[in-house]
Amino acid sequence: MAERVIEHIKDFPERDYEAPEVHYLNWAGTVKSWLFTVDHKRIAILYLISISVFFLVGGLFAAIFRLELLTPEGDVLQADTYNKFFTLHGVVMIFFFLIPSVPATLGNFLIPLMIGARDVAFPRLNLLSWYIYIIGGTLAVILTFTGGVDTGWTFYSPLSTSYANTNVFLAVSAAFITGFSSILTGLNFLVTIHKMRAPGLTWFRLPLFIWAHYATSVIQILGTPVVAITLFLIGVERIWGVGIFDPGLGGDPILFQHLFWFYSHPAVYIMILPGMGVISEVMSCFSRNRVFGYEMIAFSSMGIAIIGFIVWGHHMFISGQSMYAGMVFSFLTMLVAVPSAIKIFNWTGTMYKGNVVWETPMIYAIGFMGLFAIGGGTGLYLGNMGLDVPLHDTYFVVSHFHYVMVGGMVMAYLCGLHFWWPKMTGKMYPRVAANISAIVIFVGFNFTFFPQFMLGWLGMPRRYHSYHPDFQVLNIFSTAGATVLGIGFMIPVFYFIWSIFKGKPAGSNPWGARGLEWEKCTSPPDPHNFKEIPIVTEEAYAYTGEETISV
Repeated sequence: MAERVIEHIKDFPERDYEAPEVHYLNWAGTVKSWLFTVDHKRIAILYLISISVFFLVGGLFAAIFRLELLTPEGDVLQADTYNKFFTLHGVVMIFFFLIPSVPATLGNFLIPLMIGARDVAFPRLNLLSWYIYIIGGTLAVILTFTGGVDTGWTFYSPLSTSYANTNVFLAVSAAFITGFSSILTGLNFLVTIHKMRAPGLTWFRLPLFIWAHYATSVIQILGTPVVAITLFLIGVERIWGVGIFDPGLGGDPILFQHLFWFYSHPAVYIMILPGMGVISEVMSCFSRNRVFGYEMIAFSSMGIAIIGFIVWGHHMFISGQSMYAGMVFSFLTMLVAVPSAIKIFNWTGTMYKGNVVWETPMIYAIGFMGLFAIGGGTGLYLGNMGLDVPLHDTYFVVSHFHYVMVGGMVMAYLCGLHFWWPKMTGKMYPRVAANISAIVIFVGFNFTFFPQFMLGWLGMPRRYHSYHPDFQVLNIFSTAGATVLGIGFMIPVFYFIWSIFKGKPAGSNPWGARGLEWEKCTSPPDPHNFKEIPIVTEEAYAYTGEETISV
């Protein structure tokens, strides 16, 4: 086998690679060298900084309206202002944090390293995607200072097309423009994975992180144009009065919901699939064990990407669709839970009889499994027509969504940052502080959102700035938990920055991990990633159980 691989490398094409002039961590480099870089590692850091800023902005909106919900009366925010705050929270967090977080940062940084490439297939297109993201984000920031928008992040018609007098056009323009960043990133990753794998790195030797990003890229390319066209049509209707969605103009508001959710449910998997890829890497590394059911996890990622496109109707059980359509969508919703369950069971199997090491990334990974299991399990409630009707538009939906997105995606994002931070910077963070932060985030999250399951079950509607006094105690718990959660999120900001200047050198492979990025690259990687194109001769996750932590 090794002889065939060595023979194959003679035909491996060397692409016309424009190497960076300086090491990507040369912070003293000029601003121009950063703003016009084509190094995938620097672009990942640009995304990391930008996404962190938007996470802070979205978190501030959440903190303010959680403060409002401490009391039943609307004594902090008026109704219109409250509507703007939860809308901006949703728009910023979904379009500018959750969707790009793992693919744009960890994906950009790691995909070339994991497949033995020197960069992504289209470096300049990669930089363009960041600029498009910044343009869309800038419009969102301008939106916050020019009156905001009060339609909710779903932009439902006819509210968004006729009745809202706020900056709907600016909001949909920001989301529309940012969508092109997502499409270009997905296209770049697909071509990179197809065409730039190292010799010997066959499809079933790929890390599951790569499989997850491949499936995500398929959704980005196929789904994002649909929501982009839908948002464009809202602008057309508002500017020229063309009757597309507004019933007053002869349009169909249900058509908007179909188009919006055809993208927005697969978008959930744009957010969560890359995080699942992170968990697979961390589970195998810190269990010192091969991934149990590698092929099943790989195929489950593709299964989620495919089935996710045909379940959008479970968001519309009370929108007037027929009972028979509802039954079909309810069945498909139960079906899409199967690939996700496969991952949870297989990760558990990976830990079984493994030599589990309790480092910070592993704590986040275990937290992800627990929170995502709760989020996915409660999703089955909402996928059932009989239960969805009374629970629709209550705080039960809010809690379910956050258990999947924050409990799942954000935990996985932090898991990945803590796992690959030594590779990205060459420095170790203080692990005691990191462990404390992971525990505080887990406790604060449950303290914030579990009471909202009870609020929804009791009938408290979401998106109301005032509520019945009987709901106050649970809302106090939720706001107190949000305070703890916010503290937990701030702790890593300080020790990550501290580690860059004062952290202990990490070495090339501090975790004793397997994979090209750990075994063939320095920490941080060289400007060219690899001294020479590596040759892959073994399967992924070839752990022996004897690997040790070197820091």
